[in-house]
Amino acid sequence: MKKTSMFLAAALALALSPAWADPLHGLDPDKDGTVDLAEAKAAASALFDKLDKDHDSTLDTKELRGRMSAAGVAAADTDNDKTLSKDEYLAAVEKAFHRANPDNDGTIDPKELKTPAGQALLRLLK
Repeated sequence: MKKTSMFLAAALALALSPAWADPLHGLDPDKDGTVDLAEAKAAASALFDKLDKDHDSTLDTKELRGRMSAAGVAAADTDNDKTLSKDEYLAAVEKAFHRANPDNDGTIDPKELKTPAGQALLRLLK
């Protein structure tokens, strides 16, 4: 019983934390309730730098940690070197952004982030 209560308390704390409660948390610096392409690329650029553990200015599949499928990496890897440069990564983010923006208004709102395409975009940003 005590373990169940602790689990429920931890789950509630996670559910109420900003990152879980607000899918835009950390992605919307202008606080307009949406993410535009520039904001998405800024977040992706920061994540790229964080994931580049060996500081070789590329991400391999190990560093990507499941954020992209093998097919997605192959499609984004325009120079076929089995890694993604920051430019290749940001180009993939831009494509994911457009897939997640079916109304083509240039912004992604929380509802769009909840779609499968929005979730795929979030994996590239957070």
